[in-house]
Amino acid sequence: MATEEVFIDEISYPSKITTTKPLSLLGQGITDMEIHFIHVKFYSIGVYLDTEVVNHLQQFKGKSAKELEENDEFFDALISAPVEKFIRLVVIKEIKGAQYGVQIESSVRDRLAADDKYEDEEEEALEKIVEFFQTKYFKKHSVIIYHFPANAATAEIVVTLEGKEDSKHVIENANVVEGIKKWYLGGSSAVSTTTITSLAASLSAELSK
Repeated sequence: MATEEVFIDEISYPSKITTTKPLSLLGQGITDMEIHFIHVKFYSIGVYLDTEVVNHLQQFKGKSAKELEENDEFFDALISAPVEKFIRLVVIKEIKGAQYGVQIESSVRDRLAADDKYEDEEEEALEKIVEFFQTKYFKKHSVIIYHFPANAATAEIVVTLEGKEDSKHVIENANVVEGIKKWYLGGSSAVSTTTITSLAASLSAELSK
């Protein structure tokens, strides 16, 4: 059966992907910013989840999309739910890998430091991520994927650049993995409000079935 395509800011995303099992596109959005009164879009985001995630969110059943969107406890429960998660980013505005790596490093470091979880091991894991992105150059339509297995405290980053073989990096530090999940899925503190709004709407609908 052919998978439907969904367009996120004119970029095509499959509505379902299969890793170890089928995952559904339940969140979509972009990261953007006003720079000198010009609206700049950086990348689109598609969040794929195992629909079994609703079994771990039953305490939020009956809440509206708006209520979920404003409830950080809901997003904490989503992040900690032991189901597979897959985040696909497609670059809209080209960027050096070094710049992107530093964005991750500073965002995750600040979160971990605030939670008193930033030690030498976390610093080393973040340095390895920065190193992984350092030499890359993301043209428009380059793809960055974060894959979070169901019951593991690890994550895999896969980068697809035009004309090159995919490159991969595995993050083995549980605190850094959680920090990245929070960067993309962490409710009011997440990097993309449009993605959070979309996740709240989709999951509110799933929970009402």
